[in-house]
Amino acid sequence: MNSNLPTTAQILLVEDDRNLGFVIQDTLKQEGFVVHLASDGKEGLAYFNKGGYDLCLLDVMMPKKDGFSLAGDIRKIDTEIPIVFLTAKGMAQDKVKGFQVGGDDYITKPFSSEELILRIRAILKRNVKFKTENKSEIKLGLYTVDFKNFDLIGPDTQRKLTKKEADLLKLLVEHQGQVLERELLANMVWGDDTYFVGRSMDVFITRLRKYLSQDEKISIVNIHGVGFKLLVQ
Repeated sequence: MNSNLPTTAQILLVEDDRNLGFVIQDTLKQEGFVVHLASDGKEGLAYFNKGGYDLCLLDVMMPKKDGFSLAGDIRKIDTEIPIVFLTAKGMAQDKVKGFQVGGDDYITKPFSSEELILRIRAILKRNVKFKTENKSEIKLGLYTVDFKNFDLIGPDTQRKLTKKEADLLKLLVEHQGQVLERELLANMVWGDDTYFVGRSMDVFITRLRKYLSQDEKISIVNIHGVGFKLLVQ
């Protein structure tokens, strides 16, 4: 293990070929990495929302959401996390598209374990930005939000949030002043963007507005037909 790299680096692996996914996962685990395996793009996005990843390893051709679309969604949330594409294609235009959507590297199947490990280590060396600061607790206007314990603490109240309420609020807080698309929020928090999930999300947004109503400077704005934006005056 290279001493310049943390042994607890966490990798999100999204690969729809389960056999190959397990092989890659086992190989990287033997190198000291923590690897979470998702089998399609939507599941991968839900995994990503759990946070804590240091690198994403994405297959390109996947059901539900392909690797390029997944990378685009990830880049809307995190502009710096390294993304490596895995693909059976070797065509130049696919590589160009991969870099256009924010990829850091591209490896064509079949590849050797040694090549994959070397590329991952090289990227992690250039991006030694493993999160050292504790961002589990933040100030939001008159409130303090403890995302680790799901606590919302106001001037004269303390409320225990559900996991989905906390996840939704965390995304809005981390992208304060930015519009987050409904589809992206639904996939990040619920792992799906069906009509039922959309209606559920509206209910959750209404709840969050009520929870934050003691501070008139805080608002969650509905951008009709697009998404939501958290504003703090």
